[in-house]
Amino acid sequence: MDIQSIYSLIQDDMKAVDELIQQRLQSDVALINQLGFYIINSGGKRLRPAIAILSARACGYEGSQHINLATIIEFIHTATLLHDDVVDNSDMRRGQETANSLWGNEASVLVGDFLYTRSFEMMVEIESMRLMQILSHTTNVIAEGEVLQLLNCHDADTTEARYLEVIHHKTAKLFEAAGQLGAVISGSEPHIETAMANYAMHLGSAFQLVDDLLDYSQS
Repeated sequence: MDIQSIYSLIQDDMKAVDELIQQRLQSDVALINQLGFYIINSGGKRLRPAIAILSARACGYEGSQHINLATIIEFIHTATLLHDDVVDNSDMRRGQETANSLWGNEASVLVGDFLYTRSFEMMVEIESMRLMQILSHTTNVIAEGEVLQLLNCHDADTTEARYLEVIHHKTAKLFEAAGQLGAVISGSEPHIETAMANYAMHLGSAFQLVDDLLDYSQS
């Protein structure tokens, strides 16, 4: 089964996620709308939201909170992209100019902050301390990953273990949360929750390994 076949299983849910993203991205500040819509619609596959949806559906969930969770996860991911490109001084992402190259570093950082805070507003609306605990911890781990990567930059003595620690913090942790949250909102048994989290975490690690390899292999 290829990825398009997988997405076809959840196409209605993913459409609802896209609609909620557009709705909750709205702001009275024009620059937030411009920059936010640019980065959100820059061609990503919405892998992390898809994992949350697939996890919830696999666990038999029939409510609507999985749409909110998937949107929160995408906002957190997008905020990290905005901050990453500033830290890395990147000009291009996915074949398009980065937001910081178009609007400047200051605007990119501040809109990234807006997406983080909007995601936390949405977490509160779900009214679940368990979900907030997972998502807030995940966001903190991602921030640690950013610092770890900064420390490893241009260090020729970086070890495989340190590299794997960075990709776990920066990438795999949000995948892990997406898989875990789908099981949590479904009321799954602890061993199912753990299995979903672990599967998504390993998938996220594999995704980042391939993504990093492409940086070296593409001309």
